[in-house]
Amino acid sequence: MATLTIRNLDHELKARLRIEAAQHGHSMEEEVREILRRALSKRPGPGGLGSRLHQRFATLADPGLDLPSRVEPPRAADLPE
Repeated sequence: MATLTIRNLDHELKARLRIEAAQHGHSMEEEVREILRRALSKRPGPGGLGSRLHQRFATLADPGLDLPSRVEPPRAADLPE
């Protein structure tokens, strides 16, 4: 088993953790293990970020919008000094 040390934990957060652990009948260490298990056992949704963004905003697209084709390669902006 591995050991994990958490430094600079806020006093209020530590107190809340102690209360949660007591309510569940756990030590603070066991409570943290349970929190980590729950948080990390969640499976990410299908597809990557781009797919999820497309899925979320696909209904907002304007079907009448015609984008011009790109005929010249992209170039850097000419910014004044």
